[in-house]
Amino acid sequence: MEKMALTVQNSLLFSSTTFPKKNSSSPFFFNKRNKLFGLPLSSSKPTLRIASRNNKAIKCSISEVTEPKTEEKKKLMRRADIRNIAIVAHVDHGKTTLVDAMLKQTKVFRDNQTVQERIMDSNDLERERGITILSKNTSVTYKDAKINIIDTPGHSDFGGEVERILNMVEGILLVVDSVEGPMPQTRFVLKKALEFGHAVVVVVNKIDRSSARPDFVVNSTFELFIELNATDEQCDFQVIYASGIKGKAGLSPEDLADDLGPLFESIMRCIPGPRIDKDGSLQMLVTSTEYEGHKGRIAIGRLEAGVLEKGMEVKVCTSEDSCRYARVSELYVYEKFFRVPAERVEAGDICAVCGISDVQIGETIADKLTGKALPSIKVEEPTVKMSFSINTSPFVGREGKYVTSRNLRDRLYRELERNLAMKVEDGETADTFIVSGRGTLHITILIENMRREGYEFMVGPPKVINKKVDDKVLEPYEN
Repeated sequence: MEKMALTVQNSLLFSSTTFPKKNSSSPFFFNKRNKLFGLPLSSSKPTLRIASRNNKAIKCSISEVTEPKTEEKKKLMRRADIRNIAIVAHVDHGKTTLVDAMLKQTKVFRDNQTVQERIMDSNDLERERGITILSKNTSVTYKDAKINIIDTPGHSDFGGEVERILNMVEGILLVVDSVEGPMPQTRFVLKKALEFGHAVVVVVNKIDRSSARPDFVVNSTFELFIELNATDEQCDFQVIYASGIKGKAGLSPEDLADDLGPLFESIMRCIPGPRIDKDGSLQMLVTSTEYEGHKGRIAIGRLEAGVLEKGMEVKVCTSEDSCRYARVSELYVYEKFFRVPAERVEAGDICAVCGISDVQIGETIADKLTGKALPSIKVEEPTVKMSFSINTSPFVGREGKYVTSRNLRDRLYRELERNLAMKVEDGETADTFIVSGRGTLHITILIENMRREGYEFMVGPPKVINKKVDDKVLEPYEN
């Protein structure tokens, strides 16, 4: 039977003779089918040491990343001064509050600066509903290293936002509520991260709740790793216990440090730096776009290889046979909570590029002469659809200023430029359009945004999207 390594706390009364041994640095083994698993995984020693105040006790087996056994190994290197991470969680598990504490403790803001709660939720709808809808970038500095942090949505309807940003990171912080444990979005996001081969640090958040059950949550999370066919290295994940609202973290639920030092140490030790081809041809996959009035469209992504400079002529590729040329007018990197102008960006860092007015998500910004396109971004298919049509009631034009089918069509197709998980197609009439999304909330947010922008239209009831495969009708389902 298949075995895998597991480090156990000394509080578990297992003798070394209970489990079969083999040549490995870990002292105990267990059987996946029997599901014998215990408490947080930490170091390769049988005793889990609690982090001291200088946070030097954290060790991770997953920090020793296996190098690729290919000819490219000679060219690829890892940057030790950068970490790219995504923070993912089920909705209302305290992810955004934890990000707030990370920003404050790394001195992103002045000591006397007034800072609102849920800093990363800048959208009006996000603040009103108390959920994250759009992915956002920021960065902090810890011990001379730059940590690029991407805050992601927690609702499964916005899973497309999570899927595309996983291309920019090497690891994720999986935030799990200390009472509820893994939830549907936890499963979905973790499955995608494991498919990418990313390292995972599990953060058991809200550990200060009186009903917290950390042992159950860690064991349930570990079971989820096994169900999703995680590798042995991925299953040996680091567990950090935290209270985002208090800004504390530790290796034990009973002994939290006075700050988030153990969490930052886990990021530095357990999440590898980006593997780059420093001397290769320029390659950057566009994973997000923004728009500003005086800058135009802004392409955001991680530089995979080479160097990108301001004023540089580049090639924009959708595929090897579909390329066009452009010039980089402005170049930005993320420092603290802001975009900062840069003259030059090296491979491994996340940057924002201006000057390419027609750039789309999934395209590659490459070297003008020798650049090649990277694999495009693929996301899960939509599950529900709704019809959008112009308002034909007697009160048309009383609540909105954009009422024609041309206005409606332009706005819906413009949404596709940023929202990869959404699809729009023409309906049965010239005034009707079919909008498909990942869920009813996904489409509801679009409707609310359009209403606030002054669009007036009618919508039909949501309908489940069925597919016919091998003469069988299939419908979407959720585990």
